[in-house]
Amino acid sequence: MRVLLVDDDLMHLLILKRIFETSQDIVVTAQNGKEALEILSENSDFHVILTDIQMPEMDGVELLAKVKENGRTNKIPVVGFTSGDVGYYRKISSIPFDSLVPKPLNFSDLHHIAKEKALHDLN
Repeated sequence: MRVLLVDDDLMHLLILKRIFETSQDIVVTAQNGKEALEILSENSDFHVILTDIQMPEMDGVELLAKVKENGRTNKIPVVGFTSGDVGYYRKISSIPFDSLVPKPLNFSDLHHIAKEKALHDLN
């Protein structure tokens, strides 16, 4: 599975990357939504995108909108995670996340959610 991880917290990126790589997944990381869009413009062959919501330059809500507006990327499931108010982000997002979960959570749980969304998308 090809995974795009987006988070401005380098420790979270490192932990998540290691978890996915233990299941032989290919992981690409970005530190904000703007960087993620640059990666997606070069290669949109991802099975799932996991993104933090609160990030500098471009947050996860704006990234979600850009991903879902683009015909090349709109089928990729986007899983959002935030230390903020999940209900608030659900309300302000004009396009729903495929999954939106609070953090801190067990990163293995986030791995499981991503796998589930990616497999559901493939079927």
